Amino acid sequence: MKAKITAFIDELITYDYILFGSVFGLFILFIILGIVLRKKIALAILLILLAFTILLAGPTIGYVKMHDYIFKNTTELTSQKKLSFTQAVVVKGKITNESKRFFNSCNITASANKVSNNELKNYLYSFKSFANMSIMEQNIAVGETREFKIIIEPFTYSKDFNVSIGAKCK
Repeated sequence: MKAKITAFIDELITYDYILFGSVFGLFILFIILGIVLRKKIALAILLILLAFTILLAGPTIGYVKMHDYIFKNTTELTSQKKLSFTQAVVVKGKITNESKRFFNSCNITASANKVSNNELKNYLYSFKSFANMSIMEQNIAVGETREFKIIIEPFTYSKDFNVSIGAKCK
């Protein structure tokens, strides 16, 4: 757990520090406003509740939304093929850097999920994939589209399946 926290802190960028600082500043501002307006109980309680909501939800939601915007990319699945003589699936796709920043590295993940005729089951299966494989692509320029191939092995599932791909870039 300590290693994960250390890795998270090491990977923070300047915008993250600005986000966390501004969230803490808003928290302090609303707390002070709640104290100043203590004569109006309902407004003071609302401001205090708003301050703690901002403190708890602001960094998490802000971090996710900001990184989705700053490191925007598109992955496209071009083909998937289950091999006959080995227990593997070959997944081919493309990744496009749609942000205004150079990507030093992208972790591209292919996940295989079960498929059924029931829509509810398909929704639940999308959360739990039975096979995953990841690769790293290095140095993707702004606007560049790069093709990749991932081999998911061992792949012993014999029924219908669906493969999805995604990428997290830095």
